[in-house]
Amino acid sequence: MKKRVVVTGLGAITPLGNNVSDYWENIKKGQVGIDKITYFDTSAYKVKLAAEVKNFVAKEYMDFKSAKRMDLFSQYAVAAAREAMEDSKINMEEEDPYRGAVIVGSGIGSLQEMQKSYNKLITKGPAKVSPLLVPMMITNMAAGNISIALGLKGKCTNVVTACASGTHCIGDAFRAIQYGDADFALAGGSEASICEIGVAGFSALTALSTNEDPRTASRPFDKNRDGFVMGEGAGIVVLEELEHAKKRQAKIYAEVTGYGATGDAFHITSPAEDGSGAAKAMELAMIEGKVSGSDIDYINAHGTSTPLNDLYETRAIKKALKDKAKDVVINSTKSMIGHLLGAAGGVEFITCVKSIEEGFIHQTIGSKETEEELDLNYAIGAPIEKEVDCVLTNSLGFGGHNATLLLRKYVQ
Repeated sequence: MKKRVVVTGLGAITPLGNNVSDYWENIKKGQVGIDKITYFDTSAYKVKLAAEVKNFVAKEYMDFKSAKRMDLFSQYAVAAAREAMEDSKINMEEEDPYRGAVIVGSGIGSLQEMQKSYNKLITKGPAKVSPLLVPMMITNMAAGNISIALGLKGKCTNVVTACASGTHCIGDAFRAIQYGDADFALAGGSEASICEIGVAGFSALTALSTNEDPRTASRPFDKNRDGFVMGEGAGIVVLEELEHAKKRQAKIYAEVTGYGATGDAFHITSPAEDGSGAAKAMELAMIEGKVSGSDIDYINAHGTSTPLNDLYETRAIKKALKDKAKDVVINSTKSMIGHLLGAAGGVEFITCVKSIEEGFIHQTIGSKETEEELDLNYAIGAPIEKEVDCVLTNSLGFGGHNATLLLRKYVQ
């Protein structure tokens, strides 16, 4: 018998706030975390905007020595994990540390550290490259540093599937708890890749928006969309086996009831044109959760604001939900915080949990007019307040990686 898995803690570092409360309040206010890039001079770049984290001070979340040994993506991860653990009220002194897992991913790791070290290599020679380059750069260090900081000694892994990393990590944590590998887990994603080489690389792919208006640069499903806006941050949640949570009288935000993961086997950057891979991921999540298209109240779409993703994801939703697709409210959190890459799935999962808790579905900011085939309800023009019981959240990654999670309002 698979065990039931619930959400008992939330933690976030985002372009709209450095904790879940501030983030969610700004989401409800319709704020946008996108603005001019401040991390470097963009004079030579076509792309001028990004969704940067603001006013993050690492020493407020960890000691100075530890912070110095972490790149920004690891710092964000540790900060969000601390908030999630405090929110869950799990006391590690009362837990078996080997029953606590950490499954946290990053799509890229530290591009900044690679760039800085390469510059030193070229200008000053190999002797000047930092001995901390590798442990600061590699993607698994978000999970590793969380484990060290919080004392969790169970399964500690890092799923790297580009922009699907955070959702796959939560899915793997869900599976680990279902099958008894852990009693609880910190899961999600972290990313911090707004730097010269990161923006140049995605620009070369023509993946980024060149729009200079922060309110409309990221406009998923809009007929004039022209690419995504790079974001950064971390979204980490505590998943917990239901009986373990009940025993300690934990607050239960929601229940995770399904997970689907597929590969397109199609193209290195484009989703499958017919949406079949993403559709299958949604179908698998719904089958496991024992629901049908008519049960889904809301879909938090991958919704990147790129011409191909939004069209092919719409096709996927129609394929998975069939004639019920037009009854579902769909939105894209990326319209407000940009695309957090490997962290996107974690922060968007938190958005879904809060939507279930408060019955509030934010609008897809910046989007005004769709085109012929984009004919679903994308929450354009205003937020929607309604009872939210059953939610799908999608993440799609370069390489054809598809991940979907099904969340439901917790019922005893």
